Amino acid sequence: MLNGKKVFLIIAGGIAAYKCLDLIRRLREQGASVRCCLTENAKEFVTPLSVSALSQGPVYTDQFSLKDESEMSHIELSRASDILVVAPATADVMAKMAAGLADQLATTLVLATDKPVLIAPAMNLRMWLHAATQANLATLMARGIHVVGPNEGPMACNEFGPGRMAEVPEIIAAIDGVLSPVQSLAGCHAIVTSGPTVEPIDPVRFIANRSSGKQGHAIAAALAAKGARVTLVSGPTALPDPVGVTTVSVETACEMLAACQSALPADIVVCAAAVADWGIKAAEQKLKKRPGGTPPVLELTLNPDILATLSAAGPNRPRLVVGFAAETEDLIAHARDKRSRKGCDWIVANDVSAETGTFGSDTNQVHLISAEACESWPSLDKRAVATRLADRIAEALS
Repeated sequence: MLNGKKVFLIIAGGIAAYKCLDLIRRLREQGASVRCCLTENAKEFVTPLSVSALSQGPVYTDQFSLKDESEMSHIELSRASDILVVAPATADVMAKMAAGLADQLATTLVLATDKPVLIAPAMNLRMWLHAATQANLATLMARGIHVVGPNEGPMACNEFGPGRMAEVPEIIAAIDGVLSPVQSLAGCHAIVTSGPTVEPIDPVRFIANRSSGKQGHAIAAALAAKGARVTLVSGPTALPDPVGVTTVSVETACEMLAACQSALPADIVVCAAAVADWGIKAAEQKLKKRPGGTPPVLELTLNPDILATLSAAGPNRPRLVVGFAAETEDLIAHARDKRSRKGCDWIVANDVSAETGTFGSDTNQVHLISAEACESWPSLDKRAVATRLADRIAEALS
């Protein structure tokens, strides 16, 4: 499916650079032409000679090494292909891309291109999980940069966790997905809820939960990538709004339900938000702590059931309603019971007990529960979970 496509591959300095030799070969087997740029550090892992031999073309390495600047300027070089792929995308390169630096040929090409850019991150798990890297990732994704991986597993540094570069078939599939996106949900409207809800105690305090919104936002982006018109109803998060999605920001459960009902009708609803089951009769003024005083009594009120309300039969009932079950024990049993009680079509169940580290992390292990079966998925990056769920939704509605 990549026959005739032009891929510009930027290889950065990481041990995963060796995979790019096979990537070049596999891309050419599919009929794509591949031009390559190596950073200075990349030459410590793969040689320009090996890359040139496999790509059957010159290898660009330096800002000032272009043989004919009048015919092949940096600008033209960055735009002569259909897609730019950065693999491995190291923490350093991602930081430079996020900052808009052009201190070397590779980053200059990324900054100057008007073509889609796909990165395949690869680094030590501590570097990947570092707040700076995650902030850079969020910035790049907000700008429309496509991402594949990283995967979880053993790494060259003898540690285990997220940070392995995606495998060659995954990168090729991602390239194909960017260049030839399948609009299998075109014409569909999807409502996705994401993040926590916050319930005020008084004008300055509230109760909430640990949801980061990463999974819900990834689902909204994955559905939009398949051509759906997506309304994302989100509680407070630190995440940028997904590209191509209409985002409605709310705080309380009542506000979230009202926003969802206002967005109806919809073909698809995915309730991924961690909605507070209870609100509080909020005080009009700030509650004061008095010396020697007793703590105030907080009177809880029952919040509306968003999933059950949107699942109820009626003229606006979506064709497919998907709920989430975040459990700390008896995961499958509780999730099946929830699907039955709420009346939704599917439940995505995940274990959020403290030892799993699911809340706030970049990976998730879920079970997709329907009336017929329970599918157990491996631990995946949350974007990969979102893509797989979007694929299953498209299949169900086709």
